[in-house]
Amino acid sequence: MVPGEKKINDTKVIGEAVNRIEALLKVTGTANYSMDFPVKNVAHGFIIKSTAAAGTIADIDTSAAEKSPGVIAVITHKNALKLVPYDPMRAGTGILQDAKINYYGQHIGVVVAETYEQARYAARLVKVKYQNVDPKVDFEKNIGNAVKLSNRNDALRGDFESVFNSAEHKIDVTYDTPVEHHNPMEPHAAIAVWDGDNLMLYSATQVVSSVHDGMAKAFGLKPENVRVISPHVGGGFGSKGGAWANVPLAAMAAKITNRPVKLALTRQNMFNSVGLRQRNRQRLRIAATSDGKLTALAHDTSTHTAVTNEFAEPCGSLAGMMYDVANNRVAYRVAPMNIITGTYQRAPGESTGSFALESAMDEMAYELKMDPIEFRLKNISMTDPSNGKPFSSRATADALRRGAEMIGWKMRKLEPRQNRNGEYLIGYGVAAGAYPSRQAPTSTQIKLTRSGNDVSASVELAASDIGTGSYTIIAQTAAETLGLPMEKVGVKLGDSTLPPAAGSVGSIGAASFSNSVSEACNQAKTELQAKSNRTWVAAPTIGQLMEAANLNEYQTRVDTKPSQDSKYSSHAFNANFSEVWVNEFTGMVRVHRHVAVTGAGRILNAKTARSQVIGGCVWGIGMALTEKSVMDPRFGNFVTRTFADYHVPVNLDVGEIDVAFIPEDDKFVNKMGVKGIGEVGIVGVAGAIANAVFNATGKRVRDLPITPDKLL
Repeated sequence: MVPGEKKINDTKVIGEAVNRIEALLKVTGTANYSMDFPVKNVAHGFIIKSTAAAGTIADIDTSAAEKSPGVIAVITHKNALKLVPYDPMRAGTGILQDAKINYYGQHIGVVVAETYEQARYAARLVKVKYQNVDPKVDFEKNIGNAVKLSNRNDALRGDFESVFNSAEHKIDVTYDTPVEHHNPMEPHAAIAVWDGDNLMLYSATQVVSSVHDGMAKAFGLKPENVRVISPHVGGGFGSKGGAWANVPLAAMAAKITNRPVKLALTRQNMFNSVGLRQRNRQRLRIAATSDGKLTALAHDTSTHTAVTNEFAEPCGSLAGMMYDVANNRVAYRVAPMNIITGTYQRAPGESTGSFALESAMDEMAYELKMDPIEFRLKNISMTDPSNGKPFSSRATADALRRGAEMIGWKMRKLEPRQNRNGEYLIGYGVAAGAYPSRQAPTSTQIKLTRSGNDVSASVELAASDIGTGSYTIIAQTAAETLGLPMEKVGVKLGDSTLPPAAGSVGSIGAASFSNSVSEACNQAKTELQAKSNRTWVAAPTIGQLMEAANLNEYQTRVDTKPSQDSKYSSHAFNANFSEVWVNEFTGMVRVHRHVAVTGAGRILNAKTARSQVIGGCVWGIGMALTEKSVMDPRFGNFVTRTFADYHVPVNLDVGEIDVAFIPEDDKFVNKMGVKGIGEVGIVGVAGAIANAVFNATGKRVRDLPITPDKLL
């Protein structure tokens, strides 16, 4: 047991470091992921992808593929089922509804064969002729044509332009973040099984209801005729928030062939099948008085979007609410390009936006010759300037002070290049961050079973566990609320036939699940008390209540909805600190130590929460130092499409990571005071590292990743 870890039979377990209840299934290989379900007579699908970035398919010859051994069908736009358009942010193009080509790698066909190898081989035999048009794939050539978003106005308060122009101290700087790809350990995959008009899908998803509702609409089915099963998900990071084109294609292939079909994307497929984090160009303009009070702040983001739909991650969201500044502007401009649609990736907007905002804050602090922590403390308030609401709680100041102590901030020098160890320049950097705390409608069913004095509970809801510990925090909540040992609580998730629940996206899951489960357990106790018709001297156990009501089985359900009219602005807040060592001769950057201090309301599980933050820090290290998707402007395809050339941090890239939480008893965010932690863990990490690199070297890198060539 680790310090603070609870024995599994303790009933006071919310917040404790409880081991994952599904851990044994995972380490023994018996946890079923989307491709693991045994399905009889299953065929295998393999995607055919476009090798053009724009134009139309002039001809597609499938004859050789159809004659290939084991091939059952080759499906293209010529013989595909017609689908009802659904959720364009996820499906986009690539579901074989016409001959138009919108980006390189678009799905243009599916081969179905007896084996995976036969399907993959036959896919190479399909010959395609294109009527090409010049694609818009070069960011620099097209970003000048960016236009306002059609669904988002510029956010303005005060008179930014005049205040900025007349300011004594001001900076005007631009930061670039590259295209990044989220590639979870489990690639996207689905098994589709038809039984008449009933569709069964085993599909890895962060949001069970999104896949269920999308497929019902796409195939014109009644909702009760679609079932989605997804008990375990091997990571998602936003990419599995809905049904991308591969999911309806699996269902279409199964319908056409009258066979169950497995369709899994390869690692290379992942780079142009399930969205990406856009390349963002962010212009920051900041003005301040000589004593460090912000007077004006503008955050303007220019990015690309797909030619078929509009999307821009909200890079400027923090610029509107993090600091107390009266004159503010947040604006977005997008340029349609022949690249797969951008989509949500861990802390969408806040992660990339915090790099730009917190780097600019560091630059302004240096301009004023102020300590960057002091500068931030001087400009925070307990009221959200974007809407005038008080924050339900805000841990920024405490997180900055605690983190400074943990990292040894007193070692930092104001001027760069003052700390060294041999050939290494040592620097310290800080960045603050936030992520909204939200709750979504979630229903929970509790089933109680009694045998004598022994009571067990089954907690059921169509939530998802993407590796973050949903099973465990739900079991902890139910065990403590019902007063049962954890081994007496079973949890069923990931099935659309269960009560509908929020998804594991946007840091919504934990708050939504735990509050709904807590309410359902309390409702069960209240209803049993009413049925027992007995007055108790001391609070009865759940077993006593069932015995008094003469019940051996009981179940109840609640449909929990968040407050629709909150008087507070609720966010998780954090502060990140980095100590970097930069080799003076090679330019290699090593994150020697990183400290993350977070205020995320009530922590449901100390162990899984810490793991979430560590994961966010590792993501941030990748964002700062290694990750970049490179496109070949001649063809519009990504040349970085495996983990051999798209570099994510591995063990040797990650130094010591220290995690701490600021205790918060937030009575306004929701009944249990849970804020969510999955997204905020990455926010500010890249900014802290970039600021530390400047402190070490005196070189300000404004375009990520920070590679050695930019420091030499």
